[in-house]
Amino acid sequence: MTSPVQARAFESHDPAAIHRFLASTYTADLRIHAGETGYHLVHQRVDAGPFALATTGQSAHLDIEVGDIEGLIVCRTRSALISRTAQGETHRFGPGDVFLTNRPGEPFNLRWEPGEVELCVLDLGVVRQVATATPARRPGPIRFTDLGPVHATLTRQWRRTTRYVNDVVLNSPTASAQPLVIGSAARMLAAAALAIFPNTAFTDETARDRHDASTATLRRAIAFMEENADRDIGAADIANAAAVSLRAVQLAFRRHLGTTPMAYLRRVRLDRAHHDLVRADPRRETVSAIASRWGFASHSRFTAWYHASYGVPPRETLHA
Repeated sequence: MTSPVQARAFESHDPAAIHRFLASTYTADLRIHAGETGYHLVHQRVDAGPFALATTGQSAHLDIEVGDIEGLIVCRTRSALISRTAQGETHRFGPGDVFLTNRPGEPFNLRWEPGEVELCVLDLGVVRQVATATPARRPGPIRFTDLGPVHATLTRQWRRTTRYVNDVVLNSPTASAQPLVIGSAARMLAAAALAIFPNTAFTDETARDRHDASTATLRRAIAFMEENADRDIGAADIANAAAVSLRAVQLAFRRHLGTTPMAYLRRVRLDRAHHDLVRADPRRETVSAIASRWGFASHSRFTAWYHASYGVPPRETLHA
C-alpha cells in the first residue's frame, strides 16, 4: 500500500524562491517584506492529507501580509518572536507559546523575528466534522474567539498531541500507510485544537438529545460501526448514521453501555484485529501490520488493550 504521507524539505537564501515556496505551500495571497537580503529559510514538512506538520526557521526580520488561508494553522514557537496583527489588534508570542496563526477568512499581518517555529495545518473539513452538533442542523462557520489557549497549561496538551502524531504515526511506515490511522490522527489534532482554543463550535445537550439517547439509537449506531469498521469513520459519521445529534449518540453510549462511541468502535476494531491474528501466517504477517490495518498506531497501546481483552499478548495469538 502506498503511504498517503509525503515528506518535503526546502532550503534557500533566495528571497524570490522563498516567497514562491511559501506561496505555493500555504497561500498565494502572501507578501513578504524582509529587512535583509539573501536571508536563510529552512522548511521541513510532512503532509498527511487532512493535516500537515512542519518545522521552519529563518534568519531575517520578516513582515508578512497574509490574505485568506485554506485550513487552520496552529503555531508553536521554538525560538522565534512573533507579532500578529489583525483588525487593529496585535498579539505577541515568544518561545514555547502555542497560538492560532489564522482565523479562517480573516487577513492578518505577521512580524516574524529570526528563529524557528512548528506548524500544524488542519483541513477545516475535519475541524467541522469533529465539531458537528447535529446532522440535520449543521452549525454555522466555526469562529475562534481568541488566538491563545483557554488556559496556559493547555500548551503542554498541544505539544503532547503533536509529538504523539509525529512520533507514533508519521514516523512509522506501517502506521502512516493506513487511512484509518491517518484519519484518527487528523481528528485527534482537530479535537485538541477545539478543546484548547476558545471557539463557538460546541453546544450543550438538549431535551431532544436526551430523548434520542435510546436503545434504538444505540442499535443503529452499533450496526453502522460493525458494517464500516474498516472505513475511516468518526463520531459525527456514527451520529449521522443513527439519525440523531452527536450529543444524543454520545449520551446513548454513556447511558446504556458506560462508554463512548469511539471507545466502542475501538473494541470492534480490536475484535477484527483478533480474528486477523488468529488466521494470519506469522511468516507473512506481523502484529504491527495487523494493528495498523485496524487503526491502531501505537504498538504498545494495542498490545495493552489486546492483553486486557484476550488475556494474552497479540504476538502469542499470532504464533499460536
